Amino acid sequence: LLLAAWEAVSLVYGALVLPDPRAAFATLWGLIDSGAAWPELGVTTRRAASGLALAIAVGSVLGMLAGVSLTASMMSRPLVTVLLGTPPIAWLVLAMLWFGASDGTPVFTVFVACFPVIFVGALQGTRTLDGQLKEMATAFRLPLRMKLFDLYLPHVVSYLFPAWITALGTSWKVVVMAELLSSADGVGAALAVSRAQLDTAATLAWITAVVGTLLAVEYLLLEPIKRELER
Repeated sequence: LLLAAWEAVSLVYGALVLPDPRAAFATLWGLIDSGAAWPELGVTTRRAASGLALAIAVGSVLGMLAGVSLTASMMSRPLVTVLLGTPPIAWLVLAMLWFGASDGTPVFTVFVACFPVIFVGALQGTRTLDGQLKEMATAFRLPLRMKLFDLYLPHVVSYLFPAWITALGTSWKVVVMAELLSSADGVGAALAVSRAQLDTAATLAWITAVVGTLLAVEYLLLEPIKRELER
C-alpha cells in the first residue's frame, strides 16, 4: 500500500517533487554499488549507537535508582517533563555551541533525546514491582542472585525493552537531523548535499537506507533478544 501510494503521488506531481519507487531504489543501489553509501551509514550508525548506548546505561541505572525511592521518583518528574518537552533542535543548537562540528554534537543530542524515555521506562518498571512478591522472596530467604535474575530483572526489563526500542527509533531521527545541520559527513550531511542539488531521488534513497538499517537492527538484532526475554 505504501509503495502504491508513493507511485500514485509520483504520477500526479512528477519526478521533481517525488520520484517513483523504482528511481529511488535504483539510486540507492547505485550508492551501494559504488561504495558511497557504506561510509556515510557507518558514521551515522556509530554516532546513533554511541548516544543510544550512553542513554541506555545512564537512563536505566538512574531510573531504577529513582524507582527504589518514592521521594527520588517524585523529584525527578519535573526534570523528565522538561527534557521531554524541550525540542531536540534546541539541544542541537546548544550542542553546536559547546562541541562545534565534532561527533560530540550528534552524540549529545541523541543522548538527551533518548535519556528521558529510557529513564521513565526504568522508573516505572521498578515502581510497579509487586510488593507481595518481594515480601515472599524475603520470607523464603531467596538468595540475592535469584531475587535479581528471577524476580526483579524480568519485571523491570519488560518495561525497559519497549523503552529501548522507542529510543532506538528516536536516536536515528535525531542523529540524521543533527548531521544535517552540524556535520560534514554521515547520512544527514549527504541529505544536505542532495537538498542543495534538488536531487529528490538521492534524498529518498538516503531515507530508504536509514529506514532499512533501522529495521535491520530492530528485527535482526533486538527482536530475537526480545523473544528470548519474553520466554
